[in-house]
Amino acid sequence: MQSTRRFKDRVFLVIKGLAMGAANKVPGVSGGVVAFVAGFYEEFIYSLQRVNKTAFKLLFNRRFKSFYQYINGKFLGLLFLGMIVSYFSVSKILDYLIVNYELYVWSGFFGMILGSIYYISKDFKAWNGKTIIALILGAALGISISFLDPAKENDNLWFVFFCGIISVSGMTLPGFSGSFILILLGNYVLLLVDSVNALYDTISDMLTGNFEFIKNEARMRMLKVLSIFTLGSVTGLVTFSHVLNYILKHYKNITLATIVGFIIGSLGVVWPWKETIYKTNSDGSFILDSTGKQVIENYERFLPEFTSETYIAIAYIALGILIVLGLEWYGQRTRQIKA
Repeated sequence: MQSTRRFKDRVFLVIKGLAMGAANKVPGVSGGVVAFVAGFYEEFIYSLQRVNKTAFKLLFNRRFKSFYQYINGKFLGLLFLGMIVSYFSVSKILDYLIVNYELYVWSGFFGMILGSIYYISKDFKAWNGKTIIALILGAALGISISFLDPAKENDNLWFVFFCGIISVSGMTLPGFSGSFILILLGNYVLLLVDSVNALYDTISDMLTGNFEFIKNEARMRMLKVLSIFTLGSVTGLVTFSHVLNYILKHYKNITLATIVGFIIGSLGVVWPWKETIYKTNSDGSFILDSTGKQVIENYERFLPEFTSETYIAIAYIALGILIVLGLEWYGQRTRQIKA
C-alpha cells in the first residue's frame, strides 16, 4: 500500500512538471500559477533555494547522495523530468491546438487564470492601504506589458542568456508569464520553437546514426543558443528562488497583492476574442520569421457576438475554472494526507 502511494506521488509529480512546462510555453500563462494552485509552490521554492554554496560543496566533494538529499533531489528531479518531456510532447500538442482551435484554447486558459485569481485571493485577509496600492500597481504593470509591441529577434548570446533568466521567472513568480515576456523581447520563436526543434532533430539524427548535423552551421548555432538559454534559465531559477524567498518572508502580503494585481492586469493577454495583427513590410507583404511564419505585431481585442461558437468558448472558460478548482482540491487533499 505504501509503495503504491509512493509510486502515485511520483507519477503526479511528473504530471505537475508536464503542466508547469506546458504553462510556461503558453504566452500569458505562468507555470508558477500551476505550482501555487496545486499546492507545491512553497516546496518548489524551498528546494530551489537549497541549490546554494553548501550544495555545491557537497557536489565538488563527490558526496552525491548527500547532495541529492540536501536539494530535495527526488522532488526536483521528477518535476523537471515532466517539464523536459512537456517541451517535446505536451507543448507540441498545445502548438497544434492553438493553430487549429485558437479561440477555445485561449478560453480555457482565460478560465484557468480567473480560477487562479480566485484561489490566490480567497484567503487573503490583509487588505489595507499598502496592499491595495500594490494591487493597483501590479494590475497597471500587467496591463502595460499586455499592450507593448514585440521587439525584433536577437540571437546575441548575452541577450539569449538574459532571456533565459527572464523566461524562467514564470516558474517562480505566479502570474508572471515568461513566454509572453519572450514575445516582447522578440525571441519567443527562436528560443521556444526553433532551438527546441533543432535539439529534437539532432536527437533524431543521432538515434539513426546520422552525424551530418555537425557540418550544419545553422543547426550548431541553434544548439549553442539553446545551451546558453538553458544556462540562463538555471541561473534565473536559483537566483529568483532566493530573492523571492526573501521578499515573501519580509513582504508577503504586499507581494501577494502585487501578484494578484499582475494576474488581473495580464488577463488582456489571454482574452480569447482577439484578432492577430501581423507585421508587414513597406510594400504590404508579411514579415516572416526564420521558420516561415508571419511575425505577430500585436492583437486587436473585441467583444464577441453571441453565436454558438461564443457559447462553446464560454463553456471552455468554465472548464478552465473547474480545472483550477480541481487542482486546488487535489492540493488540499495532498497536504491533509501529509499532515
